[in-house]
Amino acid sequence: MSNQQPNILFICSDQHQTMASGCYGHSEVHTPNIDRIAAAGVRFNHTYCQSPVCVPARGSIITGQYPHTHGARILQDALPADTRTIAHHFGQHRYQTAAIGKMHFVDETQKHGFDYRVGLGGFRKTLTNSEWQELRRDQDGVGTMGRPSKLSSRYFQDTYYADETVRYLCEERYPDKPFILWSSYFMPHTPLVPMLEYFNLYNPKTLTLPKRSENALESGFEGHLTRSKQRGWYDQTDDELRCALAGYYGNISQMDACVGKVLDTLYDLGLYQNTIIVYTSDHGEMAGGHRMWTKHNMYEQSVCVPLIVRLPDDRDAGTAQNHLIEHIDLYPTLAELCGLPVPKNIQGRSFAPLFCNETYEPREYVYSEYDFCHSVFTQDNCYVGKSPILMVRTNQWKLNYLSWGRSELFDLEKDPNEFTNVIDELENAWIVRELTEIAERMHSL
Repeated sequence: MSNQQPNILFICSDQHQTMASGCYGHSEVHTPNIDRIAAAGVRFNHTYCQSPVCVPARGSIITGQYPHTHGARILQDALPADTRTIAHHFGQHRYQTAAIGKMHFVDETQKHGFDYRVGLGGFRKTLTNSEWQELRRDQDGVGTMGRPSKLSSRYFQDTYYADETVRYLCEERYPDKPFILWSSYFMPHTPLVPMLEYFNLYNPKTLTLPKRSENALESGFEGHLTRSKQRGWYDQTDDELRCALAGYYGNISQMDACVGKVLDTLYDLGLYQNTIIVYTSDHGEMAGGHRMWTKHNMYEQSVCVPLIVRLPDDRDAGTAQNHLIEHIDLYPTLAELCGLPVPKNIQGRSFAPLFCNETYEPREYVYSEYDFCHSVFTQDNCYVGKSPILMVRTNQWKLNYLSWGRSELFDLEKDPNEFTNVIDELENAWIVRELTEIAERMHSL
């Protein structure tokens, strides 16, 4: 790397399933720009968010803390204004700090250490009232059905966020100071209504369906089955699912095009050689797996996230890592890669040694937690206020622990699709006890 402190371009999407990218082996999804980051960087195959829902997950990324520590546990929780973030830390060490796009702080008047901030309010001002209503009519009520939009790119907030990222790079930053820039997108989050050109990249009739068991959701926590049936996902036909997938994949490709616009600018300005590029998503998307959509559960499609890190010297370009990584590990890793001290009040641990040919002690397990959100889990909110689902995943096992309900145990070596809950098998009692102890200890930190 250059002797000059590197810049950081942190690209974050919303609800991008790990496997739904070309660089992760998907044969149907078009992601040429995410793929080119991977071609120059390191792809991490087993990275996990700290909660499979936007607000707590994003709070964990920027604080390096678990949701029960930083305090934003559900969608309705604002990240506390006095919470110290990665932006505070880098700003203290002479970095320019900027956040453009969806950060989901809930209280958007708080900048949380980012000196430069552009969000949904700025996009809203680009549309007249009639155009705003046109946008709402185009996308409201679609959910997970999937269809092309009738609107042009200027109606999509991600277009605005990409353009504002480009403008920041070209006009707003100070050339004599390094920057840490969040470029954060709404897509591929529902509704599944991409522009026509991106929807038409996919033929619904030929798309491969996700693997589904005949008794999906019947042997585990009953709340997931209830939610799937209430939302109409459980009885989604194959044709309906393929159309929804075309919408979801179209959203991914449209977001990927926004990423490409930003990457091209980074090249054109000569910033590429001294910039660390990170691509990740706040959480995953079920995309029909287990007869479910969106997130709010601990299945791999929901809690595992894409993560690609490209260093300025293209070190280890095009390689992959299978170590277990948590989102909270990004904060200390980026600090170390930039030569900054690692804060002592965070719960993440740096994986920078993986890039530096230094000794690295891999995680034995990863942890995530889900507190039941108002209005979006079940219609009657019957689980709201109950103790959260706690996930502990090792290389072989995953426990989704409920202190008050039916837990789930999956042997990921024998059952990578998580079809068979083996919580009741006597020979597994030892691993249930061990992982339960870890889950409870992690949640008490």
